[in-house]
Amino acid sequence: MTTIRPARLTDASALAALIRDTVAVSNAPDYPPAILQRVLDSFTPETVAGQITRRRVFVAEAGEALLGTASLDGDLVRAVFVAVAGQGAGVGRLLMARIEQEARAAGVARLRVPASLTALGFYQRLGYRLIGELRDGEERGWWLERDLSPP
Repeated sequence: MTTIRPARLTDASALAALIRDTVAVSNAPDYPPAILQRVLDSFTPETVAGQITRRRVFVAEAGEALLGTASLDGDLVRAVFVAVAGQGAGVGRLLMARIEQEARAAGVARLRVPASLTALGFYQRLGYRLIGELRDGEERGWWLERDLSPP
């Protein structure tokens, strides 16, 4: 059974490893090696620990195994990653449901997410709509948003 809980500082090393593995495998078809390396370099145990102290970071776990992570930074969804072995099993959907729940509780009416090419379809299936393109040199991605107001 997968549960979602707030991340702890003691999770930082394991989350950094999960993120780096996910990026190296899942994002490799969509980005050149130089961009992948830049992303990999930005997720060290120290930077992940910093995120845990500055954002509302959550982890998905089954027993002692970490399956994924996602964070909320104001009205921004950040660093959503699911372990390669857990992709397609609903882990990302559970993490995003928790992020949206936390955002609503904090009074956020609209969530935005900077999405990689790899994750674009995932967010669109969750009801996020495309609002713009992200470009940083060769790196491409998309801005998406979702209205959290009750229907």
